[in-house]
Amino acid sequence: MVYKQWNFVILIAILVFYAIGNSVAENSTATGTVFLDTNGNQVKDDNEKGLSGVRVSNGQYVVETDANGQYALTVTDDSILFVIKPRGFMTPINENRLPKFYYIHKPHGSPEGLKYAGVAPTGPLPASIDFPLTEQPEADTFKVLVFGDTQPNNMQDIEWLAHDVIEEVIGIDAVLGISLGDLVGDNLNLFHPLNEVIATVGIPWYNVYGNHDMNRLATDDEYADETFERVYGPTCYSFDWGPVHFINIDNVYFHRDEKNNPRYLSEVGERQLTFIRNDLAFVPKDQLIVISFHIPLTEMRDVKKLMNLLGDRPHTLSLSAHTHVQRDDFVGPDHGWHGDDPHHHHNHATTSGSWWQGALDEVGIPHTTMRDGAPNGYGIFTFSGNQYSIRFKAARRPADYQMNIWAPWEVTATETGNTDIIVNVFGGTKRSTVEIRLGEDGDWRPMTYTPQQDPYYKALKARDDTNQLERKLHVALRETMKSQLKEDSELPQTGKGITGITKSTHIWQAKLPADVPEGTHVIYVRTTDMFGQTFTGRRIIRVH
Repeated sequence: MVYKQWNFVILIAILVFYAIGNSVAENSTATGTVFLDTNGNQVKDDNEKGLSGVRVSNGQYVVETDANGQYALTVTDDSILFVIKPRGFMTPINENRLPKFYYIHKPHGSPEGLKYAGVAPTGPLPASIDFPLTEQPEADTFKVLVFGDTQPNNMQDIEWLAHDVIEEVIGIDAVLGISLGDLVGDNLNLFHPLNEVIATVGIPWYNVYGNHDMNRLATDDEYADETFERVYGPTCYSFDWGPVHFINIDNVYFHRDEKNNPRYLSEVGERQLTFIRNDLAFVPKDQLIVISFHIPLTEMRDVKKLMNLLGDRPHTLSLSAHTHVQRDDFVGPDHGWHGDDPHHHHNHATTSGSWWQGALDEVGIPHTTMRDGAPNGYGIFTFSGNQYSIRFKAARRPADYQMNIWAPWEVTATETGNTDIIVNVFGGTKRSTVEIRLGEDGDWRPMTYTPQQDPYYKALKARDDTNQLERKLHVALRETMKSQLKEDSELPQTGKGITGITKSTHIWQAKLPADVPEGTHVIYVRTTDMFGQTFTGRRIIRVH
């Protein structure tokens, strides 16, 4: 009996030993130094000093470096440590202009069985995880280039992105770029060629995680972002640029349904909420907070928890993409916001438009008009202190192309007063003013905000639907003939059919004046947005 009791004690001791050992392996303390990298070699040399007061995080907790630039943070065997870039400093960037501000600690690497490669085993925790920073000037006023879903499904789509969008922004006077998720369309092998193309813009580029950036063979949300982490680092992080504090988070929650099919919904989650809370504790209340994620704010399950963290701050802006339309929401108590003024959420237009769909133009690029009738394009954000403005730019169009005006080509003089003029102001919001006049001497009259389906896209969709049979016949012809040709490209391409229409939230409407005299007239439309930017459009109409 004594023998059995002694064996039981030994067994308990062994189990306790292994439990303690596993606890140490899973939860360790990482230490290191944030230092001024004066020679730019990304290694802390003996003569390079540590930087005090710089924030470092493990994705949940945030600490400041001490007087010698040193920090300590708890890590598990699945952690990413990162430095929160302070104003006036920059982290290294790699050959594709991606900021290298993090260290991945996954001793055993990503799980096996993922379709796309995750993180290779990183080995034991280094004795010191150091973060190099270099000094750089950062003005109070600066520009940021913002992309919604680039979302290529193949190399053809990346070629269209390159020619349609990237070529015209090379050398732009923006200081950084942000992509708001759905960097690719489920094919994660396209991360690298996409990064190479965007790198030609010539500025550091920060990336948000989207639902089409997931590794869909993952078992659960914890491992769905392994490929993204390998290429871009953490899905939740922050940085300062000039007087603005940027926070990028992952609001895509991956899960499997009862039939084991991959699904997603939108939420921030407690871990990221903890990070945001700890991060904001170091940010002055009067600083502008720009928080970016992929799925719109109003679709998040825990939106009220996020808004509660931001609600005592007078200067905030949130950005998303995902919907392939452009819209602006001014969020109040219904979504947990209790600030003095509504919170501005900007759901951004996409560079891929309607998923690179539509007829090809004279240089072989699809029109890819978005479902709300706005063209594909990108945003130029100007930040000045704690203020901001947004300007939409249509791809390969003049900077002042900011609206489409719908009007009949001809109308009888007796019917002018019953004739509707419809205007789609691509970057318009409920806070825009839109006015109309007939001729240079006419009086400006206000137009009425009237969300509806864009009439041009409606006609385009109807025409496209009638062309489906022709398109299918063309595809069949290509398949039949390509074996007889040296290259498939010797047959012209037609483009993909466009997707369904949706109501546009940036449309205004008005009637023509009554009894307009016969002749040819010019309709003028003038819009001034919430930032004071004014644009004018024109359309010619014949009255008979």
